[in-house]
Amino acid sequence: MSAVPQSLLLPSQGNWRIAGGVTIGILIMLIGLFWPTVRTMIEIWDISDTYTHGYFIFPLSAWLLWRMRKELSLIQPRPDYMGLVVLAVAGAAWLLADAGSVNVVAQYAFVSILIAAVWTLLGRAFLWAALFPLAYLYLAVPVGASLILPMVDITADIAVTLLRWTGIPVYRDGNFFSVPSGNWSVVEACAGINYLIASFTLGMLYAYLTYRSWHRRILFALASIVVPILANGFRAYMIVMIGHLSDMRLAVGVDHFIYGWVWFGIVMLLLFWVGSFWREDHEPPVRSIEPPAPPSRDAQVSRMLPVALVTLATIAIWPAYSWWLGQRELPAMPDVHVEAQNGWQASEAFTDWMPHWIGADWKMNQSFSRDGTDVMLELNYYVTQRQGAELVSSQNYLLRHIAEAQSWVLDERGVSTVMIAGEPRPVLQARLRGPNDQHLLVWQWNVINGTPLVNDHLASLRLALDRVTLKRDDGLSVLIATPYEDTDIQTAAATLARFAADMEPAIARTLDRVDGP
Repeated sequence: MSAVPQSLLLPSQGNWRIAGGVTIGILIMLIGLFWPTVRTMIEIWDISDTYTHGYFIFPLSAWLLWRMRKELSLIQPRPDYMGLVVLAVAGAAWLLADAGSVNVVAQYAFVSILIAAVWTLLGRAFLWAALFPLAYLYLAVPVGASLILPMVDITADIAVTLLRWTGIPVYRDGNFFSVPSGNWSVVEACAGINYLIASFTLGMLYAYLTYRSWHRRILFALASIVVPILANGFRAYMIVMIGHLSDMRLAVGVDHFIYGWVWFGIVMLLLFWVGSFWREDHEPPVRSIEPPAPPSRDAQVSRMLPVALVTLATIAIWPAYSWWLGQRELPAMPDVHVEAQNGWQASEAFTDWMPHWIGADWKMNQSFSRDGTDVMLELNYYVTQRQGAELVSSQNYLLRHIAEAQSWVLDERGVSTVMIAGEPRPVLQARLRGPNDQHLLVWQWNVINGTPLVNDHLASLRLALDRVTLKRDDGLSVLIATPYEDTDIQTAAATLARFAADMEPAIARTLDRVDGP
């Protein structure tokens, strides 16, 4: 429970039945107004075991508030118009995120709107006292997918290091490694992101309930992040050792996932046990005061009604504007195509690898050849941004997730600066390795209003701003790929640079033929 400064413990003058009823009513309407965003959260909770804990966050927050009811009832529910400022900012952030179909930002903005509405209706003193239960709602947002690949690397680093310390020879190639008894790989399911999220969610709750000082709470929260990362690396090491010592009879199938959850349970119990040595939950969180008699019901209603109406209007304007944007007709798509330029000729496909971009209003995948070199060109054009048809989306990727990538492997991926038509250009560069020792060099970038962009966050923001300001919000993904020998990256890069310089004018003319909304 949060300790409330004496300057914020105002004499209780309000009827909590009225204030609480109005607040609950506004929150229910808020959930209804932002139901599409709430639904995206629930869908992820439902389909992913990693985020199933989201179902429990709102009930836990309500329980934390209920157990504080005696302390909270001593705080005057005084409306605070400063909360409207935060409410408006969070609403604008939600509108931009919704327009750009950036679900995670929209979900965080929704939780911020909920908290700001409570602040506005019940006041700063209530917000301060109930800060943790309200802030805990942010853990309902299903985030963490971006941590999977770094966690894969960290897990592999720890496992390989421990194996070498044990004296077992290891050959490592990326996240694949071999020991004398067999081959192993650290895939997404082994990254431990589910352990990390579960540990942090439980650790935050444990720290709040067990400690009173903020430095102890922060230290335990940090421990709930560091410990599962280290424990997951040690888990991977133990699984390899069990397989190695059993001649690959144990821990090579589904049983190693069972070992993982058993190990996680043991680690969490040890973490809580160690943390209990510094517990402070025997100390009272808030100094009680005697509440004075409340004023009349009419006075409370006259004070709550105007702020409730203003709060509701400030909340409703954003989903209403978003709905109106969604009713606009899509621009007509002409019969667009890209002509071969400067000696390049359309040719048969030279690879079975295909990038995975979804929802495009117009797609082109064509191979070209010139002077004995081959290049794949894939264009994905989105005439306007909407759910399921976004230029920037987590569902658009070079390879399916690690566990699904059976024949092709991503050896390297990152932003590189290359020279195209004599000008430096950032591109997303990747090296892919396929069956029969095939290698592909891939460049990808987006084009928005004629400007090439690689940064996904900047691209999403620009598209969202264009959409909410009623400007043209179309976008194009350009992807080119060419085969190369294992040691001849420079020649492949020169081929892609020449192809991009030759074909970009034709691609630009194609975009000019499409009328924006």
